[in-house]
Amino acid sequence: MIINTGNRTDIPAFYASWFYHRIEAGYVLSRSPYDPHKIYRYDLHPEVVDLLCFCTKNPRPMFQQFEKLSSYRMYWMVTLTPYGKEIEPNIQNKRWVLQSMRELSDRIGSEHMAWRYDPILLNETYTVEFHIRSFEQLCKALSGYTHHVIISFIDLYAKTKRNFPNIQEVSLDDQKRISQAFVSIASSYDMKVYACMEKGLSKYGIDTSGCMSQAVLEDAFHIGLKPPTTYARKGCRCLLQNDIGAYNTCGHGCLYCYANENQTLVKQNRALHDSNSPLLIGHVQSNDTIIEVDPHSILSNQLRLF
Repeated sequence: MIINTGNRTDIPAFYASWFYHRIEAGYVLSRSPYDPHKIYRYDLHPEVVDLLCFCTKNPRPMFQQFEKLSSYRMYWMVTLTPYGKEIEPNIQNKRWVLQSMRELSDRIGSEHMAWRYDPILLNETYTVEFHIRSFEQLCKALSGYTHHVIISFIDLYAKTKRNFPNIQEVSLDDQKRISQAFVSIASSYDMKVYACMEKGLSKYGIDTSGCMSQAVLEDAFHIGLKPPTTYARKGCRCLLQNDIGAYNTCGHGCLYCYANENQTLVKQNRALHDSNSPLLIGHVQSNDTIIEVDPHSILSNQLRLF
């Protein structure tokens, strides 16, 4: 099975010690975001985990014990944007994150790392021209370290509008200008542009079939997969099931975040974190139900070639 760590929070950035404790223990518990008393138990032994997927804005805390992951296939998506502290208040220095991405690529291989430049938002500071310049600078800096760049335009979820009240949608005309420029720039640095949940961008040369889809993972690892036919989100072809994170626990504080209700709740939840607990937040209670997840493999016998 595939174990995902980053759809609900940033485990590498804030909970690396806890994650390595779970690797050592050989299992992890994950509380359902829809039923607070339902807990899923996942086996983490490398014999039953086909792939570990990480999504982070800071991979460096994971480097200290990285050898513990040597028996796993890993796919990493690392976000690096040109925004300042007024948008992303708690992100590490961007040059430092860039260097961490290069080091990660050297450790796992460029084909196993994707760069996320998202979400794209516009205002008086972050104009279309600003994004085009910044994207080319980052493409140049990451050339050879990844061949897979993911973009998206900001979605105005209720949480996002509440935490970022002045944000506006990106117009279709601006989406076109940015998309066409990004595809041209990326191709000159041997990168392919993917978009998540942005079907209308395919006419500009962007691959909209999924940023962590079956095809993407098969090409990255030269393996065949037979994943479940259901997907985590309607309209999304990415393999995002089996997430061990928790909402309202990410400490980055980005204004555009869809996973955090507010910073007060995040602070309260993070105070309940115990790096020795099998749960990311808190502990198992007497009225909880633990469900064993069948760790069946989704690998097929068919090899995939480029």
